[in-house]
Amino acid sequence: MKHRSSPEERYAEVIRRQREISLLESCEELLSWDEDTFMPRAGVANRGDQQALLAGIRHGRATDPELGELLLSLEGDAARDPEAALSVNVRELRRRHDRLARIPLALFQEMARTVAFAEEEWGIAFRDDDFPRFEPWLEKIVRLKREEARAIGFAGEAYDALLDEYEPGATSAELDALFAELRPELGALLARLGRSRRRPKRALLARDFPVDRQKIFGEAIATALGFDFHAGRLDVTIHPFFSKIGRGDCRIATLYAADSFGKGLFAIIHEVGHALYEQGLDPVHDGTPLGEAASLGLHESQARLWENLVARSRPFWSHFFPLAREIFHGSLRGVNLDDFHLALSAAGPTLIRAQADQVTYNLHILVRFEIERALIAGSLEARDVPAAWNEAYRKHLGIAPATDREGCLQDGHWGAGMFGYFPVYTLGDVWGAQLFAKASKDLPALEEDIGKGSFGGLLGWLRDNVHRHGSRWPAAKIVERATGKPPGIRPLMEHLGKRYGELYGV
Repeated sequence: MKHRSSPEERYAEVIRRQREISLLESCEELLSWDEDTFMPRAGVANRGDQQALLAGIRHGRATDPELGELLLSLEGDAARDPEAALSVNVRELRRRHDRLARIPLALFQEMARTVAFAEEEWGIAFRDDDFPRFEPWLEKIVRLKREEARAIGFAGEAYDALLDEYEPGATSAELDALFAELRPELGALLARLGRSRRRPKRALLARDFPVDRQKIFGEAIATALGFDFHAGRLDVTIHPFFSKIGRGDCRIATLYAADSFGKGLFAIIHEVGHALYEQGLDPVHDGTPLGEAASLGLHESQARLWENLVARSRPFWSHFFPLAREIFHGSLRGVNLDDFHLALSAAGPTLIRAQADQVTYNLHILVRFEIERALIAGSLEARDVPAAWNEAYRKHLGIAPATDREGCLQDGHWGAGMFGYFPVYTLGDVWGAQLFAKASKDLPALEEDIGKGSFGGLLGWLRDNVHRHGSRWPAAKIVERATGKPPGIRPLMEHLGKRYGELYGV
């Protein structure tokens, strides 16, 4: 194909095509959101067919050889200014085109159809504590993911091909090194906290907290943090998640428990962190890589930052605890702020990742990272996951679940086909702490503002230093440019040591 048009015209054609692909992705996301919230169970077969059809259309558009030739014809122009919109979009779209073109259409559609069924079956298996029900679907997804990894190709191990979808360029070897650095320091901190005489009164958070009041409180905090309910909504689901349907439509979902103060609330705040990132991207570049998040690791950095660095801090609760007492009436009668804050931050081995404290959280991720790699490598089969899971929890956290519902069924990611996602939570923890540390230096009144319930300064800093850049640079580069240092674990460990040292008096 010969391109006789100007570079500007060819680039405009690339962007036109990409925005159509983005709209198809938006349709797929809406179907997925509906399946996870309101779709009747009997609709799963039709939903699988819908998803497979849309996935096939998107695959065809995204791998169109003519699009590939257009991108190739623009690479010379892109090289002139690597940070220009044309350069960023051509670079990222070329990477996506080449990756997706290696995945056969039939495999791509089969995965989309399988995931629709697997997510539904996981939900039932989770509810009924019935791993054998989910096992054949996990087995099928693992087989498809192995095929996908082989089709894409990899230099290290097969898992790297899947990890690259969520954190471009990341490798298992790099994550091994990260966990090798983190694990002993987290263990040492846990041992230090274990010597404290202070004992969190966890029962304070397990009183009666009516769900209707939790919803009121959660929405009030989401609004205060900056979530725009005119451009989003909050629903209930079996497993909390965030969906960007499209421009002006960011949706979050949580799961409440009447006997838990924090389960639904911190899930809301975490998902709001994701939404704030999406609501802060440059609308001029909507539908193109420059108008999208740089990676899922950077996305998780925003969610983990708001959930932990902000919403689990003492200044945050010095402002919101009076409102909590007002909304929940007798449930918090006689509870003081010190005991309440310590209970919210209680550290120690627990079974559920989504409710884990900041010190042990990444040990939960390590378990999943090890099991995912073994499944994709073929050294672990689906039927053996419960036993492997329990052994990994004994090894890394010193405890083991009594049921699969508390164990390997607790997360819905595998039913959604998201192999390679879990490690981005740890990258997000590390990057979020580093970003927050720099924001605290640049905003001397940040702690005072949080204590006043004022979050505009922090949100503005994140918009300027992270959100507005989209995918202009790789995620780690965005963190380095924002903070002046390459990403590292030191800010996270300093934060944990300081916060927990104060809470536990050690």
